[in-house]
Amino acid sequence: MAATRGSARRRNRPAQRPPRRFVLRHEVLTAYAAPALTAGTAGVLGGRQDLAVAACTTIAGTSAVVAFLVGSWLRRGGRPRPWTTEVPCTVLTLLLVAATAGAAALLGRCAAEWLPAHAPFPYGPFPYAQFPYGPWRERLPVDLPLSAALATTAVTLRWRGTLAKPSV
Repeated sequence: MAATRGSARRRNRPAQRPPRRFVLRHEVLTAYAAPALTAGTAGVLGGRQDLAVAACTTIAGTSAVVAFLVGSWLRRGGRPRPWTTEVPCTVLTLLLVAATAGAAALLGRCAAEWLPAHAPFPYGPFPYAQFPYGPWRERLPVDLPLSAALATTAVTLRWRGTLAKPSV
């Protein structure tokens, strides 16, 4: 009898689970693995060696770095900034995406122009990359901001999803 009474009580109660915790290392690993696997697979299946290499270097690396920086900034030692929890999630995401993608675009453009002139070796560790004049020069100004925007969006939305909802 006691077993049926308890199970009936559980069935009538709405499912309330505590919000997930925001674990930064999980977010950084996901931010690296997801683009590395998807872009790497596309590069291998499409026969584009430069995309397969970029998937594990500039694309996934940028995503992981941006996820770490944005996640650390949002978390701020466990106490989020008040305005980040008060503004709508869409507005916060758009603000952070604009900031990170803009900074990454500037970095990508500067790196594409600066690195060839200051390369310590004429050809890189990969002969097909034709360092410092390979296809990566055209890829940096595109890969960096795109990766930064995607990583920022994912981390911001996951972070907001872990916050406790105010009770009405």
